[in-house]
Amino acid sequence: MEKLRTALVGAGRVAHLHAAALRALPESQFVAVCSRPSERLSAFAARYGVPAFTDVAQMVDRARVQALCVCTPHPGHAAPTIAAARAGVHVLVEKPMASSLSDCDAMIAAAQAGGAVIGMVSQRRLYPPCQRIRRALDEGLLGRPVLGTATILGWRDEAYYRSDPWRGTWTGEGGGVLVNQAPHQLDLLLWYMGEVAEVSGYWANLNHPYIEVDDTAVASVRFKSGALGSILVSNSQNPGINARVSVHGANGASAGVQTDGGAMFVAGSTRIADAPFNDIWTIPGQEGLVARWKDEDAALFRGCDPMQHFHGLQIADFLRAVLEARPPAVTAADGRRTVELFTSIYRAARDDWPARFPLPAE
Repeated sequence: MEKLRTALVGAGRVAHLHAAALRALPESQFVAVCSRPSERLSAFAARYGVPAFTDVAQMVDRARVQALCVCTPHPGHAAPTIAAARAGVHVLVEKPMASSLSDCDAMIAAAQAGGAVIGMVSQRRLYPPCQRIRRALDEGLLGRPVLGTATILGWRDEAYYRSDPWRGTWTGEGGGVLVNQAPHQLDLLLWYMGEVAEVSGYWANLNHPYIEVDDTAVASVRFKSGALGSILVSNSQNPGINARVSVHGANGASAGVQTDGGAMFVAGSTRIADAPFNDIWTIPGQEGLVARWKDEDAALFRGCDPMQHFHGLQIADFLRAVLEARPPAVTAADGRRTVELFTSIYRAARDDWPARFPLPAE
């Protein structure tokens, strides 16, 4: 099998998931890692047996990198992506694509100039219960989707925000629950419901006085199709309860997924507490399948490390997309749409007025 010379930018917690995949996948020859100079970078490079660099352009040139994964804090996604993409290197970016629309647009422009592919990490799309909803929509089993909801009732404590100096700050993280925890559910909502026309919303910091950013946000969405949506995301429920996305169709049928349950997952620190499952499924003739699906999904999650497994699937898809000259499962346009959605909530709250799409960069 043809291999791509692959590399990483970032040496934090989530980078270990990417490194494990890049070292194991048959499409990858893992050749380098780049980050700020630190003992953590040296230890990371030694663990995976690759040279360490502190400059992306230098790494791309000296290690002859063809594709890389960006695993830096969110505001730091743009710079390495632009440097690599301009050189023709394909880039898979951890969620969210960036913390601003201007960064997204600069990343996409660099990829177009360099002939590179940009993909986005949103591995929950690959969960079996999430895939079932997409198939049901594609097969018309819900009719036209007319109502969508995305909910996160989670928890992050002070130790979490103190674990890295960039967490909980506007400059270091780019936002709070909307930017860090919600992108997976926002991406699923957009994947199921389509393009947005208008958003009204609010955000607040309800019980985390030691951070600058939002720990809770709510929004109402009007989609271009005429469908409606509701978003409620929060890090203020101790110890964390669940995250859900649901779709309701014009024919009265509904399909939903609990993507996360129990104590909320923290990459590099905890394991996923509960397997995802279809928590709503009223498609005629399929109601009896839900219990079987739940058992199958739980067995899959018990039999593997879910974060490594699904990251591996998405990284493999991205590398194969490059080799096969096709779009990856989650594209740069998909990534920008998620950033556009959470940005619209911040702007609607700031301006005390609905944010209308397309949303321009500021």
